Amino acid sequence: MTSSDPNSVSVDVERSRSKAWIPLDLLRGFLIGSAELVPGVSGGTVALVTGVYDELIDSAAHVVKAAKTVVTGPDRWAGALRELRRTDWFLIIPVLIGMATAVLSIAGLLESFVTGNPELARGLFFGLVAASIAVPLKMLPERTRRQPLLLGLLGFVCAAALAFWLTGMAGGANVENPPLIAVFLVAAVAICALVVPGVSGSFFLLAVGMYTTTLSAVDDRDLVYIAVFGLGAIVGLAVFVNILRYFLHNHRWWTLVIMAGLMLGSLRALWPWQSSAEVGADGEAHGAGALLAPYDPVGGPLLLAALGAVVVIILIVVESKFGAKETKDHLGEG
Repeated sequence: MTSSDPNSVSVDVERSRSKAWIPLDLLRGFLIGSAELVPGVSGGTVALVTGVYDELIDSAAHVVKAAKTVVTGPDRWAGALRELRRTDWFLIIPVLIGMATAVLSIAGLLESFVTGNPELARGLFFGLVAASIAVPLKMLPERTRRQPLLLGLLGFVCAAALAFWLTGMAGGANVENPPLIAVFLVAAVAICALVVPGVSGSFFLLAVGMYTTTLSAVDDRDLVYIAVFGLGAIVGLAVFVNILRYFLHNHRWWTLVIMAGLMLGSLRALWPWQSSAEVGADGEAHGAGALLAPYDPVGGPLLLAALGAVVVIILIVVESKFGAKETKDHLGEG
C-alpha cells in the first residue's frame, strides 16, 4: 500500500531480514542499551544513528497489535499470527539480546565511569549526541506546502527549549525501597523516553529519584524489582509505540524536526563543565548542575567530544553504505 502523502511511509510491506545481519544487530542492541544507562543519552538516538529506528518501531507496533488482537479480536489467533509474521524477529531478538547484555554486564562500570570522571564522560557523550542531530535532519522527506519552513524552525526551537528545561529539572534525591506500584508506573513512563531520540529514560529516572535504585537493583540481581520494572516497561511501550508510529508514518517531517530539537536541547545535560549537582539524602549527587565556563580539565573533554562526533560520523557513513546494500539485497530477493 502506497500513500499519496510524501510524509507517510508504507506500513504493509513485509520484509525478511537476512540472518547475516544478526552480529551487527547484536552490536546495535548493545549500543542502545548502553546509551540508556547514561543520563542525558537516549537509546532512541543510537537507534536512529545505527539505522534501525523505523524498523524497531514498526516491529514493536506489530507485536503490540498481535497482543491486542488476541484479547479483542477479530480472528484472535489467526489475526495475531498475521501480525507476528510481519514482525522483523531477526532484528528484534538480536537487538533485545544486545540491550539486555549491556544492562546486565556494564551497568556498574558505566555508573562508575560517569560518576568518577564526570567531565570526561559528559564530553564524550556531548560529541556523540551533537553529531547525531544530523541523523533525523538527514532523514527528512521533501518538504511540501503543508510544512512551512518558519513553523518548522519554531517547532525545532520549542522542542529544544523543552528538552533543555526538562533536563535542568532532573535533580531528585534517591528513593530507596520504592513501592512496587511506583516502580511499575515509573518504568512505563521511562520506556517512552527510550524510544524518543533526545529524551533520556535515565534522566527521567534521575528526576524521580530512582536512577541509582534501579541500577543497584540490576547490579544486585534483585529479580522482583527487575520483573516489576520490566512489566511496567512492556505496558508503557505497548501504549506509546503505536502513537509514535502513527506520527512517523503520517507526519514524518514534523516528527523528525521535533526529534532533532529534542536532541539539541538534551545537550544541556551533557555540557562537560557543570557545578556539582544537588546532593540528596543518600549523600550522592543527582541530576544536572548549573552550566559553567570551561575549567580544568579542558583538553580531555574536548578530545573525547571530538572522538564521539567522529564515531557517529563513521557510523552514519557505514550505515548508509550497509543500508544501501541491504536494500539492493531485498530488491534482488524480490
